[in-house]
Amino acid sequence: MAAEFLGTMIILLFGAGVVAQVVAGSGLTKGGLGDHDSISWAWGFGVTLGVYVAGKASGAHLNPAVTVALSVFQGFPKAKIAPYIVAQTAGAFVAALLVRWNYTEVLAKFDPHHTTTGTQTVFSTLPGNGSLPVSELGALRDQIIGTAILVFLIFAITDARNTSPLANLAPLIIGLLVVAIGMAWGTDAGYAINPARDFGPRLAQYFTGYHDAWRDQYHNLYFWVPIVGPLVGGVVGGALYKFGVSRFLPPGEPEDDDPTDTAATVRHNEGEEL
Repeated sequence: MAAEFLGTMIILLFGAGVVAQVVAGSGLTKGGLGDHDSISWAWGFGVTLGVYVAGKASGAHLNPAVTVALSVFQGFPKAKIAPYIVAQTAGAFVAALLVRWNYTEVLAKFDPHHTTTGTQTVFSTLPGNGSLPVSELGALRDQIIGTAILVFLIFAITDARNTSPLANLAPLIIGLLVVAIGMAWGTDAGYAINPARDFGPRLAQYFTGYHDAWRDQYHNLYFWVPIVGPLVGGVVGGALYKFGVSRFLPPGEPEDDDPTDTAATVRHNEGEEL
């Protein structure tokens, strides 16, 4: 739980931090402090570093959708699902509080009333990123698809029977996967693809002045979309890998269980680790 807490916290320190810099910082300085690409890269690097932090101790799920998918398809113990999700959400919550505290002056200057269309996207996601004509159902569709892509490829990357990265490069490849999803699937719903990543910071912003944190720009309750969508999408992605790829792979060789194989730190192995 400590590793899941700290690993998820690392992701949000970089992820929420870069969005604060780009949205509020660039807004006050007329640009020059980043753009959508820098947001995608910082989120990806945050994921990479978070996986390096937690990989050996907990398997570095860092995402309730990944935890649930591993339980459904790879035997991760059901008794550990709730503790992992609590730790992940708490890590995201604490990281968001730190970003909120650090950027207090900049956020207050750029968006003094802490509005939905101003700086809410620093911490949590909105349909169409708060400005484009995307409905709640459209965002739900997006989250199911985006998380299915994420989990499908995580399973592929960390499966030792497949062409998994050598040495300890799997966290880097998973980070690049998040960069790619951000660049290709970031318009409709801000690519939350992680219930803890959205709910923890949403809770933090609610406690620090964003009273409409649970709603979107249409004043509809929205917080459930980046929770339900990723949980459904993760199971879809896991199923696609299990039945579309995994069952056609050869059985694992003895060297797959070599304890010196550091790629195994992010691979689920007999229900105990990724």
